[in-house]
Parts: sequence; structure tokens; C-alpha cells
Amino acid sequence: MAANGDIPESLEEINLRMNATTDESKEAGIKTLVMLDDQGEQLERVEGGLDTINQDMREAEEHLKGMEKCCGLCILPCMKTQDFEKNSEYAKAWKKDDDGGVINDQPRITVGDSGMGPQGGYITRITNDAREDEMDENIQQVSTMVGNLRNMAIDMSTEVSNQNRQLDRIQEKVGIFK
Repeated sequence: MAANGDIPESLEEINLRMNATTDESKEAGIKTLVMLDDQGEQLERVEGGLDTINQDMREAEEHLKGMEKCCGLCILPCMKTQDFEKNSEYAKAWKKDDDGGVINDQPRITVGDSGMGPQGGYITRITNDAREDEMDENIQQVSTMVGNLRNMAIDMSTEVSNQNRQLDRIQEKVGIFK
């Protein structure tokens, strides 16, 4: 009988530890998602700054061409400015058809997720009593929490992939100005 008295207490302790662990994981995931979002905003500002620099360089080139026309009848070949937009690296990095924006709200990939997990049946019933019901309920809660953490991890993976592509674009754009 002493063993039966210990089981509910053990179930309660396990349930508390389980909830604490999943809450910690959830908080860490939320903080990570917030930091990834902040990082994405910073990357957007960097890429926007590079676009501004590119536009300023275009305007400066136009002004230099205008100055060449009025500053002399004969332009020496060594003084002739090169059109930086004709560079193949420039064309690759500053594609006209690529807007370069990161999509913030991508559809979430869910594999085998039908909204809810199985309704009960996680454990093999022997005594069919309240303890088994509680154990099954606890396991169902764990399953739901793990599913939520999994979806959070998928969201993080998607955001990291988007930011990696954006970093590649930024790196190409910066490489032109070297």
C-alpha cells in the first residue's frame, strides 16, 4: 500500500518537472525568435544602406560625366571614368528583378500535424484507474508541448535560412565596393 501512496506524489513531481522544463524551453525559444527578428531588422537596414550607397554612386557617376563634358574639349583616355554598372559583379549583385526583401511571414511547414495529437492511448492500460488516466493526460500534455517546440524550431530554421540568403546578397553587394 505504501507503493500506491508514493505513486501519486511521484506523478505530481514528474508533472511539475515536466512543466518547468518545457516552460524553460519555450522561453528560450521565444527569446531566440525575438533576437532573430531583431537581427533580421538590422540586416534590412544594412541592405537598405547599401542600396542608398548604390543610388548615390549612380548619381555621382552622372555628375562626373556631366563635368567631363563641360571641363574640356578633349578628354584624355586615362581621365575617362569607367561605368561601374557595366561590371559583371555589379550586375550579379544588383539584379533588377530581385527586390532583395526578406519575407517575414512565411507559411509554417508542419509535417504530420493535424492540430491535435492522439486523444489518449499513450500508455497500455493495466488497472484502468485514475493514475493511468493522469499518466496518459501528462504524456498528452508533453506531446502537445513538444509539438509546439518543434514548430517553433521550424520557424527558427526558416528565419535563419532567410537571413543566410540575405547575408549572401549583402556580401555580394559589399564585394563590389572593394
